[in-house]
Amino acid sequence: MPSPVSGDHGQMDRWISGWLAVYQAATPGVDGANNATSLMLEDAPQPDLSLLILPEYGGNSSRDGLYYQGALEFVAEVSATSASNDLHDKYDLYQSAGVQEYLVILLFEEEIRWHELVDGRYRVFPPDADGLWRSRVFPGLWLDGKALLAGNLRQVLDRLQDGLRSAEHDRFVADLAARRRV
Repeated sequence: MPSPVSGDHGQMDRWISGWLAVYQAATPGVDGANNATSLMLEDAPQPDLSLLILPEYGGNSSRDGLYYQGALEFVAEVSATSASNDLHDKYDLYQSAGVQEYLVILLFEEEIRWHELVDGRYRVFPPDADGLWRSRVFPGLWLDGKALLAGNLRQVLDRLQDGLRSAEHDRFVADLAARRRV
């Protein structure tokens, strides 16, 4: 039997999954998964959620058979009892493998840590002055963390829609289309 997962963890996982699925639906060339094994370096983590750029659009990972291989562009972990693992073992693995963005939702602490890979090391980046986190890898992927932690999924998705209507997302979609290899 797998380790037990709390209702709070399952609910947050569902909310983050919906947020990422809406982004994926609006962004051709992007894929993602929930709880899918990914072969990275000498390990095989199973991130709660992931988002990636497909290889034919210039992405870093691929799917060979059943599993993803290589560094996914974005990984998210919902962390309750697993905080020490998510902020140490998985953190180290994702950083070493080259995962460009690593989002950790710390349920007990009611905190969001969004890490970006800079010169091979993770650094936490804060939300912008308006309280939104904006992905550097996936333009238009905006997160209202305060609304997320308050359980206001409607506002989370409204802010994501703002990101999807932004000029930065339009440019990203055009860039992905230009990079597409057939």
